Amino acid sequence: MAADRSPRAGAGLKPQHQRHILDGRPDVGWFEVHAENYMGAGGPPHRFLERVRALYPVSLHGVGLSIGSAGGLTPGHLGRLGAVAERYQPFLISEHLAWSTHDGVFLNDLLPLPYDDATLALVIRHVDEVQSALGRRILIENPSTYLRFKGEEMEETEFLGALARRSGCGLLLDVNNVVVSAANRGFDPLAYLDAFPVEHVGEIHLAGHAVLQDSDGCLLVDTHDRSVPPEVWDLHRRLIERLGPLPTLIEWDADVPAWPILEAEVAQAESVLRHGDELRAHAA
Repeated sequence: MAADRSPRAGAGLKPQHQRHILDGRPDVGWFEVHAENYMGAGGPPHRFLERVRALYPVSLHGVGLSIGSAGGLTPGHLGRLGAVAERYQPFLISEHLAWSTHDGVFLNDLLPLPYDDATLALVIRHVDEVQSALGRRILIENPSTYLRFKGEEMEETEFLGALARRSGCGLLLDVNNVVVSAANRGFDPLAYLDAFPVEHVGEIHLAGHAVLQDSDGCLLVDTHDRSVPPEVWDLHRRLIERLGPLPTLIEWDADVPAWPILEAEVAQAESVLRHGDELRAHAA
């Protein structure tokens, strides 16, 4: 299924919602799963996902490919990702602009990259390797960041645009990450979105974040453990009014709520997408 046939809102697939999804068949557009959770051969996760896949489109979101690792991609991991993609035929596959492995050790975090020509060339090579192995385009997500490397040669939006143009990949625009990074690094989120290479965006993520405050100020942390805040909804509406509907995911990965709460978030995103459709229809 192509991404442009599913400009709807979706949710992350969680095992605690299994009964609500399979019995109730809620009116959501699609479900997203973390690819690494399905790299085993079988078991309950696969049985659940197989039943969901028979009812809904699915997307794969990777958290362990380490696309920015100086040591190169892990062939075994890439092979397992390809097997999951072959099995479930997702309409989108995405990964983070980050690194998480070093000398064979997985660090269980999404660590930032310096935006310079050497890093760009490295990431382009790795994206080419992934897309060649999978036989399809992937999406790369803008990160949430908490500092800036000294001596960087380009802005994040410039880096992502060059990556998309030179590798042929698409982009996943995480709006919450924009809000988190803007607050932590002191830039204007609207100016960031104005500069973002939106022509390459194939998916949008929305999530919540924690605000940590002390005498030195506050830090926003991309926690995915609460509802989408107003400032993220506001940026999402602006984006959809500008671009038209795009597949939009509600990410809620920790302190996962009861299904009706998550479903209400998806419905709110769906309302934004319908409004964007109406605006485009009036303009036509």
